Amino acid sequence: MKKWLIPVIILVILVFVGVRTYNGMVDLQADAKTAWADVESTYQRRNDLIGNLVKTVQGAADFEKSTLTDVIEARAKATSTTIDPTNISPEQLAAFNQAQSGLSSALSRLLVTVERYPELKANQNFLELQSQLEGTENRINVARDRYNEAVNKYDKKIKRFPGNLFAGTFGFDEMGRFSADKGAEKAPDVDFNF
Repeated sequence: MKKWLIPVIILVILVFVGVRTYNGMVDLQADAKTAWADVESTYQRRNDLIGNLVKTVQGAADFEKSTLTDVIEARAKATSTTIDPTNISPEQLAAFNQAQSGLSSALSRLLVTVERYPELKANQNFLELQSQLEGTENRINVARDRYNEAVNKYDKKIKRFPGNLFAGTFGFDEMGRFSADKGAEKAPDVDFNF
């Protein structure tokens, strides 16, 4: 056997492993970005539904304007907070979560306030929008879980050997995950006294 053949075989094996590892990281990163796009799409659906819900509620002439204003302002803030999916950091996710939590809180106050308006509660458009919002909240949770799963696979790939050798060289960095809001582990106080 020729002496030069062994180094060539080793080089071919290293190139094969390198290409395969690199392509695997690219695939997993793309999957995580797609999962993030799904999260954003689901939040956009909620924002669109909230716009329709606000218009329906505004039809009730004596409805509390401050509650509607809070929802409208929270919606504007939530839609203005965006994340670059190529560089998702924990700080960006925290800002995004904070804006979305503000919208969820304002929306919850709106729905509680609606309980005082029997004519609005009987409005078919309102009831349908409320049902769609509940379903969308479930979709948001599923989309966030899927995003975290995709990020987990990607992060494991870039941290395991030999991926860790290539990750730093080619700029594959760890991606941020969704986490629960502070205090989410505590059950909320529910007060039915209006």
